[in-house]
Amino acid sequence: MATVCDHTSVGMLVRKDDMLLLIERARFPFGFSIPAGHVDDDASFEKAAMRELQEEVGLDATGLTLVAEGRKENVCRRENGTWHYWKLYAVHAEGEMKGSIEETKQAGWYSKAEIGRLAQKTEAYQNGEVTEEQWKQNPGIVPVMYEWFVTLKII
Repeated sequence: MATVCDHTSVGMLVRKDDMLLLIERARFPFGFSIPAGHVDDDASFEKAAMRELQEEVGLDATGLTLVAEGRKENVCRRENGTWHYWKLYAVHAEGEMKGSIEETKQAGWYSKAEIGRLAQKTEAYQNGEVTEEQWKQNPGIVPVMYEWFVTLKII
């Protein structure tokens, strides 16, 4: 039986110097994103943020600061997953980074210039200049995260 979307998501902005932690998602929706995920059965968005950060990149959140929230139309792989109410947090984290085999193709620290290049790929994809197969093989930023990055003036 397919998991039904709970329409709630968290995203974690983890910085090291002038770099931002991004993962390349191993599952739909494909592309680069900050660590993120559904709230599911967690007692709060904050607990979900801590859980997702640990699951996706093996880091422990030592401090969370809410930086943005709101509803976004965005698809996920779950049944009825067409929109989400997001809370994004600036996160202080510690530990050794290790990407989840199930959820991430890779995880790393990206500069503003590198994020800008990924954003250009997303723009080409959204303009129909990149096929689904090309996107899957060499993606840019996940479209919903692209929207958040614009809102947060990351790009």
